[in-house]
Amino acid sequence: MISFSIIGGASFRAQYYLRIAQALPEQFRVCGMVVRDEDKGNLLEKKWNVTTYRNVAQLLENENPDFVVVSVSGSAIPVYLLQLGELGIPVLAETPPAQSVEELVTLHEDLTCRGAKVQVAEQYHLHPVQQARLSIIQSGSLGNVSQATVSISHFYHGVSLMRKMLGIGFEDVSIMGMRFEAPIVAGPDRSGSPREEKIIIAERDLVWLDFDQKLGIYDFTKDQHRSWSRSNHLSVRGDRGEIFDNRLTVLADYSTPVYLDLKWINRGEEENQEGYYLDGIMAGERCLYRNPFTPARLYDDEIAIASCLKKMKEYIAGGPSFYSLPEASQDQYLGLMMEKAIRSREMVRTVRQPRAEV
Repeated sequence: MISFSIIGGASFRAQYYLRIAQALPEQFRVCGMVVRDEDKGNLLEKKWNVTTYRNVAQLLENENPDFVVVSVSGSAIPVYLLQLGELGIPVLAETPPAQSVEELVTLHEDLTCRGAKVQVAEQYHLHPVQQARLSIIQSGSLGNVSQATVSISHFYHGVSLMRKMLGIGFEDVSIMGMRFEAPIVAGPDRSGSPREEKIIIAERDLVWLDFDQKLGIYDFTKDQHRSWSRSNHLSVRGDRGEIFDNRLTVLADYSTPVYLDLKWINRGEEENQEGYYLDGIMAGERCLYRNPFTPARLYDDEIAIASCLKKMKEYIAGGPSFYSLPEASQDQYLGLMMEKAIRSREMVRTVRQPRAEV
């Protein structure tokens, strides 16, 4: 059983953790939440059957979590990270860990260099389809991977996926970018589905990241990940093949191309009566991904965040880091430099940061 507390229980992101614990009570338990607003806390207690506290001190006086999830506004995350770090409490922090380059450096000096147990809940690379794609890359089927195009989520999320697909660490990069604006019919947002037709101006950001013999291309339109009229896209190219969304093209030998599609294996379809859930993803005869949380009915984002929780428990027990503060800081740093390149329309060259030495 994994027991964790949540700081910022009234946030949009915190609802993910509550749903996961509700769907998998044999694996996860929320032992207390910090909600500063008493009225909101009372509502959460009734809805989710959890105990809420008004501050961290009250929480830790009454609860003994394996770790604490910090799910608050971006500007407040560093404050809680430093507070919990001083207390020696392991933390799973939401993204991004800080808002500025200076704050990222401070967190590195005050937390990473002092051995604080911190990981960041960057879930995109843990989505089932991304795990399947990474399995293909790691198998060597694509050969030497040199290019990745990511059109899935904004800045640091997109950069995180790009680095994973390219096998990039803390290398410096030359960045060029531009922004294009065009009208679009507004789609869903965090509050739900649209209630009327409304035309908005959508910003499309295009950024090229040259990692010296490896190329990353970022292409994202505002709110694309929720849009009903815009699609997500990811492609990875190596010298022996490519992944293009859910299609795999590789060479059996120099004269024999092989074409495969990624196939989602869902239970509960047609006459299957095992419940409705994702079982795994296959390509041909090969299983690329198996869902570790069957038969819970979770959608992909929840599966990925549940994976963060599971990996966090393994990490504090002496297991490997899965998305460290230095990694998260690097992705946020690159995201900030991408925004700078877009605004300036000039090439931006990154500077090696202190965390690169960890």
